Amino acid sequence: MDKVRIGIIGVGNMGTSHITSVQNIPQAELAAICDRDRARADEKVKLAPAGCRVFYSVDDLLDSGTVDAVIISVPHYDHTPIAIQAFEKGIHVLCEKPVAVTKSRAQKMIDAHAKHPELRFALMFNQRTRQAHRKIKQMIENGEFGKIVRVNWTVTDWFRSQSYYDSGSWRATWAGEGGGVLLNQCPHHLDLFQWFFGLPVKVRSTVSIGKYHDIEVEDDVNTYCEFADGSTGNFITSTGEFPGTNRLEISGTRGRMVFEDGVIKFKRTEVDVNEFCRSTPESFPSMDTWNIVVPTRKDTGHEHQDVIEAFVKAVLDPKAKLVAEGEEGIRSVEFGNAMLYSGLKGEEVSIPMDTVKFDAMLDDLIKNSKFQKKEVKEAIVDMGNSF
Repeated sequence: MDKVRIGIIGVGNMGTSHITSVQNIPQAELAAICDRDRARADEKVKLAPAGCRVFYSVDDLLDSGTVDAVIISVPHYDHTPIAIQAFEKGIHVLCEKPVAVTKSRAQKMIDAHAKHPELRFALMFNQRTRQAHRKIKQMIENGEFGKIVRVNWTVTDWFRSQSYYDSGSWRATWAGEGGGVLLNQCPHHLDLFQWFFGLPVKVRSTVSIGKYHDIEVEDDVNTYCEFADGSTGNFITSTGEFPGTNRLEISGTRGRMVFEDGVIKFKRTEVDVNEFCRSTPESFPSMDTWNIVVPTRKDTGHEHQDVIEAFVKAVLDPKAKLVAEGEEGIRSVEFGNAMLYSGLKGEEVSIPMDTVKFDAMLDDLIKNSKFQKKEVKEAIVDMGNSF
């Protein structure tokens, strides 16, 4: 195989951007697009190269022999059955975030992939390609911060208007999307959080339903968590604040790092804080510190394309690495599920969490929903503002 024949399933907002990305990758061929909205599919194929086939059914696409791999870019609940079906047909999978709505559904995808280890299973965690995030990951692994004692991440720059939520009948509903900010906007940061620090063992959240929007799911979350080593963390997110904040703070025994506005600032202590605390004879001491602006490489500017290109290379070469393995996606889903359960039930949640209880809660939310979705309206969409 010299080129990977790719089919894009779902050509809404993200799927449309992937049409361009795939065509920019020399080792990839955009062989097909698929969308159950026939008018949309017929319109979007005009963006594809000559010879790209159009399908209106996932079954027809996967049975056609047209593709070696698919990019799944559809509403969240459909990720699981489509991925499982693709694996059963011998087709490689790159799935948009989140990997699934619930931990139990993510596990079904992992189990299906395990039956076909020759296939590649990747996730669109494009923010792992950002150089600042990669640098922070490297600094943590190298022990630059000493022992991490506390992390705070405030991510409130995911502002969304009411027209955004009104643009799709599935959006911001328990039955159509399965959640709000934790499932749609924040999977990237939930992934980065666990990628950097691992999963906490305890979570306690406050969750607001429709605080800023006429929706039935969460749009504001404040979470406190504890890790197995005794360190603590806070995670705050919202889609109702503007201009909002994206600020990560890491406090360790060798100082404090702040990542904000794309800049990593590290106030490093000359000695270990714990050792200094135990040994200094002073009651109100100060410590010498170095104020460092950590340099990073320049981003490529096309991070989604970078994920797809890594996926293509991994399909062609089993030794090549993916940006994010599909199996890793269950971790951020569990983290988000734990936050939501804690906030709605008003109780502390332990991780690993009880998936049966969470699934029962979500089923009840769907069954007992009395929310009346407004008439779907076409919204003005500029995906560049989303990234």
